[in-house]
Formats: sequence, C-alpha cells, structure tokens
Amino acid sequence: MNLKKTLALSLAIACLSLQAPSLAAEPVVTVAKSVDLKPRAEQVKVNQERRETGKEQARFDKEKGKSGKEQVKPASPFNIGKVKGGPLVEKYLITGKLADGEAALLQELANHESNDQVRFGLGILQFLQAFEGLEQDLSRYGLKEAVTRGVRPLPRLPVPTNLEPEKISYEKLREVAERFSKKLAQAEASLAAIKDEKVKLSLHFGLIRLDLNGDGEASEEETLWKQYASLSRNTGVSSDKAAGFYISFDRGDVHWLRGYCHLIGAFPEMYLAHDSRELFERTAHLLFSRVESPYGFLAAGKQVHPLGESFDAADLIAAIHLINCPVVEPKRMETALHHFEAVVSESRVSWRYILAETDDDHEWLPNPNQTGVIPNVRVTKEMVQSWSEVMNEVEQLLAGKLLLPFWRGEEPLGINVRKVFLEPRTFDLVLWVQGTAAAPYLERGERTRKETWTRLMRDFGGHFPGFAFWFN
Repeated sequence: MNLKKTLALSLAIACLSLQAPSLAAEPVVTVAKSVDLKPRAEQVKVNQERRETGKEQARFDKEKGKSGKEQVKPASPFNIGKVKGGPLVEKYLITGKLADGEAALLQELANHESNDQVRFGLGILQFLQAFEGLEQDLSRYGLKEAVTRGVRPLPRLPVPTNLEPEKISYEKLREVAERFSKKLAQAEASLAAIKDEKVKLSLHFGLIRLDLNGDGEASEEETLWKQYASLSRNTGVSSDKAAGFYISFDRGDVHWLRGYCHLIGAFPEMYLAHDSRELFERTAHLLFSRVESPYGFLAAGKQVHPLGESFDAADLIAAIHLINCPVVEPKRMETALHHFEAVVSESRVSWRYILAETDDDHEWLPNPNQTGVIPNVRVTKEMVQSWSEVMNEVEQLLAGKLLLPFWRGEEPLGINVRKVFLEPRTFDLVLWVQGTAAAPYLERGERTRKETWTRLMRDFGGHFPGFAFWFN
C-alpha cells in the first residue's frame, strides 16, 4: 500500500460517499460479544436525537435554498454540541481562507489564552495548511499529474495543471520539503498546548476548501467533497450530503492528529538527511515540466526506449540506479526516529481518551460502544487490544529490543532498526534489496515474528492496513 494512504485526510474525504470505504469492503464487522452495548432506552434516545438532527438539516437546507447563501447549520444535541454559529475556525475552512484564519485564531488566543477549542482549530488549520502549501509548491513547479498520480502526497487532492510552471532546482525541492516539515511542526506544537480534557471541535468537514493552485482563491471545485466526487466518479455525492457530513473531534482526536503530524513529519526529515542531487538532476524531468539540470537534453527529443509519452525505460533504470544517496545531515535521521517514537506514545494517549468516552457524538475514531462517522465500520474490543499489541511491537523495534528479521543467509540474524536511524549510512536501494546494505545493522537476538503479525491482523478481518492508517 502506498505511503500516501497514511494521510487520514483521504479517509475523511472517502466518507463523503456515504458508503463503506475499502477498509470495510467485507460485510460490516460487528461489535464483539464481550462488549456491553448501550441500554435500549439510551439507544432510543440517541435515535430520537438523530431524527431531530435530520429535521434541523432539512430546515437548514430549505432556508439555504430560499436565500441562495451559505448558512451555518444550527446546533443540535447530537451534532455540533450547541456551539452557536459553529467554531471560529470553521468559517475560514469553508471559505478556504486558511492564512486569514491562522491570523485570526492566533489573535483570539492572544486575547483568550485558555481557549483550547480555538487552539484545536488552529492545529487542524495548520495541518491542512501544510498540505495546501505542498500542493501549491508542486503546482508552481509543474508536477506532472499523469505521471505522479500513484505517488501523490494527497491522493484525493490532485495538483491543478500549471501551463506556465517555474523551473525547479534541487535546492528549491529541498526548500519545499523544509516548508512542509516546519508547518507540520507548527500544527503539532499548537495541538500539544491543549490542556482541556473535554475540548471538542465540530466541523462540516466536506465543505472545507483548499487553494490548491495558489491563485489566491479557493473555488467551489477545490472543496474536499468536489475533489472526492470528481476523482472517484461518485455521482452520489452532492453538496447537500457534504453539508450534512460533519465530525465532532474531541480530546482523543487531539492526540490522534499529533501522532499523524509526527508520522508524516518523519519522511521529509529522512529525505533532507540525504544528498539526492544526482538523482534529481538526471531524473527529475520525469516528474516536473521544467528542471534546472545540466542534462537538459533529457526533457525532450529522442529517446532510447519510449514507454508511452511520459517515460523512457532508460530513465527508469537510471532512477533505480541513482537511489544511492549519501547522508549529509545525520541528525535529521535521529529526528525522524523520535517522530516515529512519538507516533507510538500519542497513539496510546489517544486510545486512553477514546476508551473513556461515554457519549456518541459523530465520532471520528469511536470506541467499541460508539458509532463512528465512517459508515458500516465498527471497532471491536479485540481490535483495540490487538492495536495495543501492534504498538508494543513497533516500540520494541524502534528501541532496538526486537530485531527485524533478515531475508538472506542461513543464520537467524535480524536488523537493529534503531541503529539504522542513529548510525545512518548511504542509502542504496538496490543494495538494501540485495541485503548487503543491511550488514552493519545485523545482530543476533530476539526478532519480531511473522506469526505475531498474522495473529494481530486476523482481528481486523483482513483489513489491517486500512484500519492501521485510520487508528494511527
């Protein structure tokens, strides 16, 4: 599964179809029998609240049709927690004015330092800004959409075609990665400052707009629901459904998002730790329209063995050969390790809060007694327990207390993953596949076992990858 799917944003957008996502392609996973369900009287009350919510939505849509203007959906006991007019951040998210929103939220926090709902909104906004900025940079430099569709940072947010791109250099590409990394760090820092145990932030997530091409306008076509509907060719998604799709984020989700800031933030650090200039100058024309390179002849004209209009087989071979990148900033590899360690710790804190919840309010990540916003997907007690064991295994691997099984030779050796980050060497893809690049990190000791992972994945009904990216 591609790395891009680590972005939970794509999962949220997929929810707008109001159908089960890929992680639930099989029939719905029922709650474990050992988990006590809500008493019938309480469930009847919840159903009544849902009916009242539907009535309010109908009235809201009717008024919207009369005025022709966007209205703020009225609060109800079951959806946005009686937050009058919606949280401050929402108007900036649904108009796509993220920079204005950041300034307004920072000013609000300067005036009301203890307002953690505002701070939560700021963290979410800055997280989205990180990806909006990345998309704008890629659009500015003419990333080739047709070529990179399978390796995009945001699978549901395609870079708009730029017919007049700027020329990109190796230094500029590193600046792009640096900006992305810093904005993620800002978002994480904002979220880390939240102290309110009962903080809640309810958002109409499908109506969020991002200025993907950097033209200063977040158009209707740049709303998350429009992007999803266009790319998935799902005609069942409408503006009314998007308006009705909202998520009530709470304290557990604060730590869930902090975990994702760390998870995603590790990758630009690993990229920046290495010198990939040779790879860029000889193969970047495969990805970008205009490249600053001493090998300009590669971008147009004769080819050795064309593969369609976009590729030459010789360039692809060269790209594999040139993934041989010396370490130039080893401290960044250590930073990446700490990011991955933080993912484990934030996941544990997140689940501690989630399991303690007793409400059932449009949950992004529900406990076994709650109903989440992703249709037809249930979380069971067994899943939660298995996920805890997964985190234990990952923690032991990152600490060097468990080894990653080595795939060559007869001896029972394993790779010390911690040393890979703390004692980094030139990254050579071919030699890693062959096995010789792993030699400096091979040790005898206890290794993580395939049987353990098979058993853990079984509790997720064959959909472990999807649940893993969701659970964080």
